[in-house]
Amino acid sequence: MPGLDRQLVEHKLPIKDGYLPVKQARRRMSMDTELKVKEEIERMLKAGFIRPAIYADWLANIVPVLKRKTGAVRICVDSRNLNEASPKDEYPMPMADMLIDGAAHNQMLSFMDGNAGYNQIMMAEQDIHKTAFMCPGHIGAFEYTVMPFGLRNAGATYQRAMNSIFHDMIGHSLEVYIDDVVLSPPRKETTYQV
Repeated sequence: MPGLDRQLVEHKLPIKDGYLPVKQARRRMSMDTELKVKEEIERMLKAGFIRPAIYADWLANIVPVLKRKTGAVRICVDSRNLNEASPKDEYPMPMADMLIDGAAHNQMLSFMDGNAGYNQIMMAEQDIHKTAFMCPGHIGAFEYTVMPFGLRNAGATYQRAMNSIFHDMIGHSLEVYIDDVVLSPPRKETTYQV
């Protein structure tokens, strides 16, 4: 998939004054986990979500998370240092309880999880190098070309994109809370005669 147009949305990683790049110390992992990490890295490379990193200033470790059902590994990046150095995006997020109250009167709802949508939002070209992470063994270092989970403000960037895309449907037949979408039949206007 080509991803969302950069004119619509892209994820930026500004750095607050006084913060310097951090290269985390390498972590060890078992050979079995390392092989699973390599498979996932190859899948992400093939999809175009990451690319090899060269001359990285920021360098984080991966935290492999084992999926119990399949035995596959999901790669999470320890972005604590980068998140601490990034200012908070104060984009107003919807209030979950109000979204639930608004949907409660409907007889039928469809729930959709748009978590794969994170991979459709591009990283700002000037910030890609900040997302660099190192892999165990000889696998190497890589950086994200798309917005990964775990970065500060990723939720705000996603919400901004969804509000922009679905602006004419939100509040009528659709509600969006970051990557969760609730679709309901269009609301009928009730008119009362006095």
